Amino acid sequence: MPETTLPRPRRLLLLSVSAGAGHGRAADALHAAAVAEHGAEALHLDVMDYVPAAFRKLYTDFYLRLVEKFPSLWAQLYRITDETPPDAAMARLRRALERLNTRSLRQAIADFAPDAIVCTHFLPAEVLAREQLRVRLHCPVHVQVTDFDLHALWVVPGLAGYFAASDEVAARMRARGLDPSRIHVCGIPIMPAFAQTLDRATCAAEAGLDPQRPILLLMGGGAGVGALDDAARSLLRIEADFQLVALAGRNEDMLARLRTLAAEHPRRLFPQGFTRTIERLMRCADLAIGKPGGLTTSECLAMGLPLLVFAPIPGQEERNCDYLLENGAGLKAVDAVALEYRVRALLADAPRLQRLRDSAVRLGRPHAARDVLRQVFANG
Repeated sequence: MPETTLPRPRRLLLLSVSAGAGHGRAADALHAAAVAEHGAEALHLDVMDYVPAAFRKLYTDFYLRLVEKFPSLWAQLYRITDETPPDAAMARLRRALERLNTRSLRQAIADFAPDAIVCTHFLPAEVLAREQLRVRLHCPVHVQVTDFDLHALWVVPGLAGYFAASDEVAARMRARGLDPSRIHVCGIPIMPAFAQTLDRATCAAEAGLDPQRPILLLMGGGAGVGALDDAARSLLRIEADFQLVALAGRNEDMLARLRTLAAEHPRRLFPQGFTRTIERLMRCADLAIGKPGGLTTSECLAMGLPLLVFAPIPGQEERNCDYLLENGAGLKAVDAVALEYRVRALLADAPRLQRLRDSAVRLGRPHAARDVLRQVFANG
C-alpha cells in the first residue's frame, strides 16, 4: 500500500517588538492558542533580535527612557506622529530606516516559510506590507492593535486582517480608510490562563492571604517601574482592614525596599517579585492599582477586576484609561493624595466596588487569542 503523507501543520509566524512588554505578551498569547487549539507550528520572533544594536537601542531603550523620564515630551511626539500624513517626508524617511535595519528579519521569515503572519506591533506590519507590494512575500499578513486606541502608525493599508480591541477602535480603523470587511473586533490577546475558572479562596491561600479580608493588588509591571514603595506607604496610611500585595516585577532593589516596609506592616503588606501566575493573584484581588497598559487592562477585564489607574503614560495609556472610565470599569488617581482618597472611598463603599467589577466582567474578552486565530486561519 502507498504511504499516507500527513498534511503539514499550518505555520504561524508572530512578530513583536520589545518596546515595552505588551507587544511580546500578546504574541505569546497567540502562540499558546495556536499550538493548543489549532495544532499549528507557531514561531514568535522579536523584531529587535534581527536589527543592528544601534537601531535596537534607539527603538527600545530610548522609548522606555522617554516615557518614564520625559512623559510630556512623549505626549507631544505621540500626537505629532499621529497627525503626520503617511506620505510626509519624515514618515517616508522613518519607513526607509526601518526597511534598511530589518534585512535579517526578512531572511528569518523566508527561512520559516509561514502560512500566515500576525504582527503585534506596527513596525513589522509596515515592512511586510512593502514586501507584499514588491511580490516578495505571498502569505497573508495581519496586525493586532494592542491598545484601546488607534494611532496612525498602526494604519497599514492592504493587509489581510486588522484586529481591534473594541468597537470604537474598529470605527477608527474604518474612518482612516481600512477595508471594513477585514476589520475584526476580538479584543487584545491574553494568555489562556486568564480564561480559567479559579477559586478566590484557593488562590488567596496560595499567596498566604486571607480571602475574608479585602485584597488590593499594586502592580508595577514586569520591570517593576514606578515608585511602588511610596505608593504602598501612602496606601498603608489608610485606617481600614485590607491586605496589599505589591508586585515589584524583576526590580530587585524595589523588592528589597518593599520587604523593609512590610516588616513595619505585618499581615498588611505582601511584597512579591516577578510572577508567571499573575492571574491567580488577580482572581483573589478586589481592586488592582497600576498603569493601564493594553495587556494589563485586558487581563484585569478578563478577570473581572476593576483597575484604579495611577500615573498613566501620556498617549496610549491615557486612552486605555479613558476606555475604563467611560465604561465604568475603573477609576483614575492623578496623584498620591487622590490614590489614597479613592482607595479609602472604595473600601467603604462595597456596592460601588461591585458595580466596577460587574462592568469589568461585561467588557472582558478572555478568549481574544482564540477569536483572532479563528479569523486568521479561516482566511488562509
